[in-house]
Amino acid sequence: MIGLHDADRTGWPNLALMKISRYFQSLGLECEWYNSLNKALYESVYSSKIFSFTDNDPYLPKGALLGGTGYGSAETLPEEIEHSMPDYALYGINYSMGFATRGCIRNCTWCVVPSKEGEISAHAEIEEFLAHKDLVLLDNNILAHEHGLREIEKIAKLGLRIDINQGLDARLIDNNIAKLLSRVKWLKPLRLACDHSSQIRTLQKAVTLLRWHNVTPRRYSVYVLVDDVSDALERVMFLKGMDLDPFAQPYLDGTNKPSEMAAAFARWVNHKAIFKSVTWEEYSMEMPAAVSVGAV
Repeated sequence: MIGLHDADRTGWPNLALMKISRYFQSLGLECEWYNSLNKALYESVYSSKIFSFTDNDPYLPKGALLGGTGYGSAETLPEEIEHSMPDYALYGINYSMGFATRGCIRNCTWCVVPSKEGEISAHAEIEEFLAHKDLVLLDNNILAHEHGLREIEKIAKLGLRIDINQGLDARLIDNNIAKLLSRVKWLKPLRLACDHSSQIRTLQKAVTLLRWHNVTPRRYSVYVLVDDVSDALERVMFLKGMDLDPFAQPYLDGTNKPSEMAAAFARWVNHKAIFKSVTWEEYSMEMPAAVSVGAV
């Protein structure tokens, strides 16, 4: 029997564990969620951890195989497991998920993808992990590779509903790509990113093209990295003025914790009822003095 352990316990399905489960089942082995009371029954225990800020489980056996960015691991799954159809029943989800491409053309200082996955490359065709009419793509920069664009075109032809979960690079959205995206059915609002005020005009151009080609829904979600709150506020107010939905993500420092100011700013942005009715100035005035010092 194989024990599977989701170290993050966030509720978000762990793709690696779903692939491991399907692979070992194909070999005739039973897989179940790891239970420390049953550890003597397991031939092997696989623990996967995506996020560095989640706590480690002290009850894992010493011989457990640990993998994932959260464990600081750069190792990838063996090819025969990596290209297995995920076991979606493991999390009881009714949508498919996977990567068409891996890697990225950017070198953002806060992102582990360039060091872990390197330059962008073709990874898989969607048929490898497609089992539903709804599809979540986890690619970090799918628009940056011809293979990714071909897979999006295929998705449009198949009439699938998709969510490109990690967002689209607005810097790559030209007229042709906007036309391609207009043919896609979206499972969630299209996601973009604006991580610095220098990207505002590029984002504006991309959104104008997307709306010109009637990419629906016309309201888009935009990831906003929050380090310098003053810079983040400029971006958030711009996005609000364009009728876009910002989603603030505080920058995590070496301790995997955001500054109190960045965390408070993210709470203000992401609590939509407050964001729509209270300014940052008003919100920050209600914060403890030690935190609100220097609030914009």
